[in-house]
Amino acid sequence: MTSSDRSQAVDVKRSYEVRTYGCQMNVHDSERLSGLLEDAGYVRAPEGSDGDADVVVFNTCAVRENADNKLYGNLGRLAPMKTKRPGMQIAVGGCLAQKDRDTIVKKAPWVDVVFGTHNIGKLPVLLERARIQEEAQVEIAESLEAFPSTLPTRRESAYAAWVSISVGCNNTCTFCIVPALRGKEEDRRPGDILAEVEALVAEGVSEITLLGQNVNAYGSDLGDREAFSKLLRACGQIEGLERVRFTSPHPRDFTDDVIAAMAETPNVMPQLHMPLQSGSDPILKAMRRSYRQERFLGIIEKVRAAIPHAAISTDIIVGFPGETEEDFQQTMHVVREARFASAFTFQYSKRPGTPAADMDGQIPKEVVQDRYMRLVALQEEISWEENKKQVGRTLEVMVAEGEGRKDGATHRLSGRAPDNRLVHFTKPDEEVRPGDVVTVDITYAAPHHLLAEGPTLTVRRTRAGDAWEKRNAAPSQPAGVMLGIPTLGVPAPLPAATSGCAAPQG
Repeated sequence: MTSSDRSQAVDVKRSYEVRTYGCQMNVHDSERLSGLLEDAGYVRAPEGSDGDADVVVFNTCAVRENADNKLYGNLGRLAPMKTKRPGMQIAVGGCLAQKDRDTIVKKAPWVDVVFGTHNIGKLPVLLERARIQEEAQVEIAESLEAFPSTLPTRRESAYAAWVSISVGCNNTCTFCIVPALRGKEEDRRPGDILAEVEALVAEGVSEITLLGQNVNAYGSDLGDREAFSKLLRACGQIEGLERVRFTSPHPRDFTDDVIAAMAETPNVMPQLHMPLQSGSDPILKAMRRSYRQERFLGIIEKVRAAIPHAAISTDIIVGFPGETEEDFQQTMHVVREARFASAFTFQYSKRPGTPAADMDGQIPKEVVQDRYMRLVALQEEISWEENKKQVGRTLEVMVAEGEGRKDGATHRLSGRAPDNRLVHFTKPDEEVRPGDVVTVDITYAAPHHLLAEGPTLTVRRTRAGDAWEKRNAAPSQPAGVMLGIPTLGVPAPLPAATSGCAAPQG
């Protein structure tokens, strides 16, 4: 087959599937990868194809526990399919690829392309080169070649989007390998960010989530310590943008001007994810977290004073090396004082390449498990108590897609309140689309969701709902390449796999 024949085959027939593991940054990158492939003429494989595609791309994570075993297990399952399907290609990118490099091809010689976190824009070229040369292509860049926002993107949601404001991280947390794989922080220019947001709003998006490895450190690369609060206020001036969220911040960089911007900008939602990791000062020092318990609780107190109805969530690691029962009780104390709406709790486990992996005082598994269960029980109790305070309130809920797994059986729809709590509500008689906004009275609370069992009070059809309807009017047509970074439905508070050092354990 000639080169032109191959190109034509790509244009007409070749399908792709992207499998994503890990944090929001990987979700971001996967949507760029999909956009790149579609821009090169590939067609997305149908849902549930499970490897039955011409190109399968693994966007990997090196932070999650047993990430390498999971990757090689999945690659092993594809090997016989590749043998039976001439021309099929497998590519591996992301943090694990950045870390392991040549090891992947040695362990799985049927892999065609390995690329890193800094050169995702090279994927189509590397696939074509591997096809022509008939040998694996391994290309790992040591620094960012192009800011991901400059690449084509295929968003999944018509009404909500992630917008990356920075990449990389300047922190040196001892449990986290992300900075070594993602590099130092690089900030986008405010004008570029706002231009992307405005373009998204013009397409119908009504909710955006600003994304960064350490999102509120934004400005350190620009020499402006108040750049993030200024960015929040600027988003408040964009007509048609109804909801603004951000993730994940770091207590070290969370300043009073950010709290003021949140409180004073109407479309910045009353929601905050603030990673704690530990409530013990000695453990925070061992983690190289540059704040202590008093500083953390002070931030929570200031946020609640400025935004009384804010829902605050967090990340906590149990069983970090050297953690004593007294250290653990300090974490429990912070949880009781902070009264988080929700928490992502993780049992510490070694991550190769991190300083913590070689520390003395590794905690026995059974001790870690016991502490973990006690922490989860406490947080479940608090989450339920905090949700019960929502009963009787009237809330505006943005209707979401795919948030309620039992909606069909219960004749309900689901969406997110301004503080990002999940709300299931009775399906109204009139048509309601994802992206539309309803007003409901909360009648019942569970630890992880709210119910509005009465009739829907109002339904507001929105441009976001129009955009969703337009996209789904002709499902047989492949979606175009659009601006923005995607999510399935409205971005959740934080999925189990979160950005960077916000939630390093799995």
